[in-house]
Amino acid sequence: MPATVMPPESVTWRVHIDRSMWVGGVRSLMFQALHPMAMWGVWQNSNFQEDPFGRLQRTSDFVGLCTFGGEEEVETAAARVRAIHRSLRILNHDTGKKERLDQPELLLWVHCAEVYSYLTTARRAGLLLTDAMADRYLDEQRESATHVGLHAEDVPGSVREMEEYMASMRPQLRVTEEAAATVKFLLWPTMPENLKFLAPGKPGYFPFGALCYYSLPDWARKMYGTLPEVPQPAVTAALRSFRLAMNSVPERVHDYAFAKNTREMLERARQGLAAEGYDTSHGLYGLRDPRRWPDKALISA
Repeated sequence: MPATVMPPESVTWRVHIDRSMWVGGVRSLMFQALHPMAMWGVWQNSNFQEDPFGRLQRTSDFVGLCTFGGEEEVETAAARVRAIHRSLRILNHDTGKKERLDQPELLLWVHCAEVYSYLTTARRAGLLLTDAMADRYLDEQRESATHVGLHAEDVPGSVREMEEYMASMRPQLRVTEEAAATVKFLLWPTMPENLKFLAPGKPGYFPFGALCYYSLPDWARKMYGTLPEVPQPAVTAALRSFRLAMNSVPERVHDYAFAKNTREMLERARQGLAAEGYDTSHGLYGLRDPRRWPDKALISA
């Protein structure tokens, strides 16, 4: 059994190990919030109002697990997520009726808004991926979509398919009161317990939140109208600077942004990959370099 669900030679590894994921993650929450039912589902079934940053952290922990975790622990966590989703209901404010949270249409929107945010943000921030690699990433993420209860064949598996899906969804999107509040929360969040030590520097968070907001598509920012517009070339430059700065943070230090169980999972991944012949002397981030892969991985890549 492989040490990690997604091996270092996958495109998913290159995208998800990149520190641009922090911008992509917050951007994805802002983007997801434009779907009224998806937004109401979060609003009514979580403590998002009190701890929006904590939800981002929990999401990043799950994404990390589904990338760097072992197959058994991923399936255990995925089964738990699916069970929770099955038990929850959403009050549809448009109809006054309660509906299931695990509707395939909602799960698909959340998945697509998330992974496409990761991909587009990483590429814009300077992660070098060919068009074929971008397609491969979305194809790999079809498997991840099955963890939340979707069928792989129903999920866009290329950039073209994803863009067509996004275009088809735009008529259903709008800014609800909850969505507008969500963006404001994400521009000025409450820190989770393990990041309370960062509270004194909270004013410095706003530029990061604004960067996430400005990385949204033009039409999405126009819908929100939360912040005044700025030149998009400046946004791209800021994204690239953020990525370079964050990618220079030592891996062991960066790991403290995650919950304890996630840090332990990452350590298991390092040990398991080392046992398979990968050179982990430069951490998981260093495994983007094929020279640190065993010969069998080079052959299969």
